[in-house]
Amino acid sequence: MADTVQFDLVSPERLLASVEATEVKIPGAMGDLTAMPMHAPLITTLRPGIVTVSGSDGTQSYVVTGGFAEINAESISVLAERAIPREEVTQEHYDEMIAEANSRLEKAQDAYKNEPGPVDEAAKLLSDMVAMGDEIGLSTTARAPAP
Repeated sequence: MADTVQFDLVSPERLLASVEATEVKIPGAMGDLTAMPMHAPLITTLRPGIVTVSGSDGTQSYVVTGGFAEINAESISVLAERAIPREEVTQEHYDEMIAEANSRLEKAQDAYKNEPGPVDEAAKLLSDMVAMGDEIGLSTTARAPAP
């Protein structure tokens, strides 16, 4: 039985990680999950959050704003819309992410006044961004709307 799994994290800008991992914590759209060697095959979408990778070199964390994860027994691939190593995230980065989420919410509210689905999805995105900021110690004056 394998005790590590190949982990790759890719964003449109660059390959952020390619390491042997013992476990990877992923912010799945339907809930957080931990993938380990010999995991059953799974593809999931990501919500904004923190991907945490543990291996022989320690633990690394990455802020992601969405994307997909493909998991199988031998490998875990995360294709992120945007990914930044946790230690590189600044208040400026976070404010930019919140502004983008607010913009999506405003556009959805304008375009889908009588259709709650897209507006709810945009509100959830903003809520997830605010929660991610709280988790990494960054804050914003914009708060997510109440459900």
